[in-house]
Amino acid sequence: MGIRHLSRPSLVVVSVASVFLGNRLHDEYAIYHCAESQPDQSDMQNMDGKKVTVGILGGGQLGRMTAEVANRMNITVAVLDAALSPASLIVSHGPHVVGDFRNAQSILDLAQSCDILTVEIEHVDCDALDAVIAKIGMPVQPTPKTIRIIQDKMMQKLHLRDHNVPVAPFVDIRLDGGVQGVKAAGDEIGYPFMLKSRTLAYDGRGNAVVKSPEDVPAAVKSLGGGAANGRPLYAEKWMPFTRELAVMVARSLNGDILSYPCVETVQQDSICHLVWAPAQINGLVATKAKKIAEQAISTLEGAGIYGVEMFEMPDGGIIINEIAPRPHNSGHYTQDASHTSQFEQHLRCILGMPLGSTEMKVPAAAMINILGTGAGDEALRHTLVPCAAALGVPGATVHLYGKRECRKGRKMGHINVVGQSMPLVIDRVKTILQSCQSSNLEYPISIRPDVGIIMGSDSDLQCMKPAATILSEFGVPFELTIVSAHRTPLRMVEYATAAAERGLKCIIAGAGGAAHLPGMVAALTPLPVIGVPVAQKVLDGQDSLYSIAQMPRGIPVATVAINNSTNAGLLAVRILGAHAPIYLEKMAAYMKKQASEVLDKVRKMEQVGWDSYQVKN
Repeated sequence: MGIRHLSRPSLVVVSVASVFLGNRLHDEYAIYHCAESQPDQSDMQNMDGKKVTVGILGGGQLGRMTAEVANRMNITVAVLDAALSPASLIVSHGPHVVGDFRNAQSILDLAQSCDILTVEIEHVDCDALDAVIAKIGMPVQPTPKTIRIIQDKMMQKLHLRDHNVPVAPFVDIRLDGGVQGVKAAGDEIGYPFMLKSRTLAYDGRGNAVVKSPEDVPAAVKSLGGGAANGRPLYAEKWMPFTRELAVMVARSLNGDILSYPCVETVQQDSICHLVWAPAQINGLVATKAKKIAEQAISTLEGAGIYGVEMFEMPDGGIIINEIAPRPHNSGHYTQDASHTSQFEQHLRCILGMPLGSTEMKVPAAAMINILGTGAGDEALRHTLVPCAAALGVPGATVHLYGKRECRKGRKMGHINVVGQSMPLVIDRVKTILQSCQSSNLEYPISIRPDVGIIMGSDSDLQCMKPAATILSEFGVPFELTIVSAHRTPLRMVEYATAAAERGLKCIIAGAGGAAHLPGMVAALTPLPVIGVPVAQKVLDGQDSLYSIAQMPRGIPVATVAINNSTNAGLLAVRILGAHAPIYLEKMAAYMKKQASEVLDKVRKMEQVGWDSYQVKN
């Protein structure tokens, strides 16, 4: 099939408006009309003043969102996929090749109108890509060699293991590749295990849990019957992970590597449903995950954005689950939460542009996948209910994919949610999900603490409780533990030196007597430290006050009054508020409430007289 410039009829794509308009689903106000167009080859020039056309194998939602960014950057995009694919609907200036991205002739047709080829799905014909490179010198990024490794899950695991990248133990299915081969694999790696298709597997498709030998026949049948039926399998040891993580990694043409923050993914029916960014985990574990993801991508050839899925194990270890050589569901949050989206980054990578910043421009974000609840108009309306709800939620942005048909489990769009704190983002996500009765609202997520409250002894707890109460009232996530400067000096050093990397932003340290804890912690961490002198039987806390306040020049400790951890908590909130306006707003409301309480007392004293006024302790 050759290149066709589609003269598109007025195509109907259902919008969020259909949720509000009910039975008027097909009314002109409830649909988007794609105007007829007969585009010519674009003469647009990109930011370097050069004309460039990027050919994308695959026209699904990933290609569509890449094309959206390309339009903004004056980069022409050509798409190879079926007619009326999501990406083709928004590509008006480049050719759309109607065909199969696994077909060699279609790939050649696409290449002849482009300057470079890339993929939005890894299940392409790599031999055809090699032929395009050999025949017309067309660059392909990532390289066919890398795509070939990744599209075969067992080849991918072999490659990673050979390069000392941590993966779960796995074995090939030998013998006939069917039931007997799977049972032999189970005897080798033990039950339970995961039986997986080597090829054409994604979004949970191609996986089966095998708990015992009795489960093997059904598992093999569910995955297409094994190698004898053209569906080779492999077995992977069952890994009792704590949570699923992901890191997007960018690799430039010259091999420079830059990774995005580690995020947590929540699956629903083996499909990504939620993403929390950044992952609310120990910062040391997050750093380890980023390093392992970067290590994995450094072993592959070719430029582009890569999605690296990982498991966090109970001991804090990280193993890689699988890699995608393209934009990934776990990176959609970058559209609204990062300085450079994964889609723009992919274009930067393959076109030799400077890599963009991978930093988040907001403190916290989430992504909600919009998955089809069924087929037909009614199911579509139900599917889009969260999108309609999101329109009334601050910080929420709806991204729909322009798909013409809704099916159960089909990705129809996503919602990005941003906020000044993770508790705020979680509340906003819950508000959106509550609009859909079938959605499970109970997602176990432990919010990473921003403040650490430490004390030298459990006898200090009564004094330090008010700080914890204040932080709770302001919605500040915190941790509270015992760290003795004298009895557990090594624990103190470990806590203080790792605090910043773990993700803490401030430490409140309470101590009595010699009260060395706040000062020693301040000497070991770059974080702000607030000292709370704790009164003991001897000297009534004066010794603690002098010890904490009289720190040498260069080792600051913000010291509050004796036994006044309330002020320590309030000061911590103000410190956080310098970068999170939500806490400043709450502090202003707190101060207003304090003033109101005093004025109420003024009025009451004026009413009853000073001699009758009752003071409440």
